[in-house]
Amino acid sequence: MNKIVIFGVGLIGGSFSLALRKANSVHEVVGFGRSASTLEQAKQLGIIDRLGVDVAREVCDADLVLLATPVAQMAELFARIAPHLGAHTLVTDGGSTKGDVVAAARANLGNKIAQFIPAHPIAGAEKSGAAAALANLYQGKKVVLTPLPENSKQAVARVRKAWELCGAVVSELTPQEHDEVFAAVSHLPHLLSFALVHDLSQRDNRDQLLSFAASGFRDFTRIAASSPEMWRDISLANRDALMREVKQYADELYVIHQALENNDAAKLEEIFSLAREVRSAWNQQ
Repeated sequence: MNKIVIFGVGLIGGSFSLALRKANSVHEVVGFGRSASTLEQAKQLGIIDRLGVDVAREVCDADLVLLATPVAQMAELFARIAPHLGAHTLVTDGGSTKGDVVAAARANLGNKIAQFIPAHPIAGAEKSGAAAALANLYQGKKVVLTPLPENSKQAVARVRKAWELCGAVVSELTPQEHDEVFAAVSHLPHLLSFALVHDLSQRDNRDQLLSFAASGFRDFTRIAASSPEMWRDISLANRDALMREVKQYADELYVIHQALENNDAAKLEEIFSLAREVRSAWNQQ
């Protein structure tokens, strides 16, 4: 690619640029962000070549535009770039939800919707910002594309190739399938991690509790160090699917509560054994 434009040059956007640079697959990278200091840092780290100033000038001849911002900001970005997209410019994103992003794209891109191929790289981390970007972040990691009916096979193939050049393993789901799957295996775990730490943080003996917390607590709550802003947006964007998962998890906790109340050792062992079996099999994949 001759030129890509990235909105949001932090972990996701910055790593995308560094990976393509490492693969010698992009000539020029232009970055847009909320602060000049962040963009200057990205330039110093070799993530971008130039700080974006004029959206119209930069997106009109770009091969690819990546939106790597919190999902709540994407509607405004679609509106900003829509009038200026070149006929051959494709747009993709790194959002963790797809239904809301697709709706925002349809509302703001109009007859250019075919140029947007939604994506979700499954390679996040609790750290954020340009300094967190890694050239190998996507190596061997999954990226999910959720193509739209309007997308041409050629457009999807071009975006797929860009992510594969980053080292990713690319698969496809519909936007609805994506949001249902990730409500269960990503969004719910984050909510549980945040909830546990929040609960302990409000207790009078918080310091004592945390002083005895060991590796199990550390592993389970690592993701509670993630961006509150990003996970607020994700939780609300995937609200319906996430509420169903919270309800189902609450039902599971009630079963365990009943087993404890009834001193039902057999039930507890049954739950723990199946969980261990499934977790061990998954860990070997």
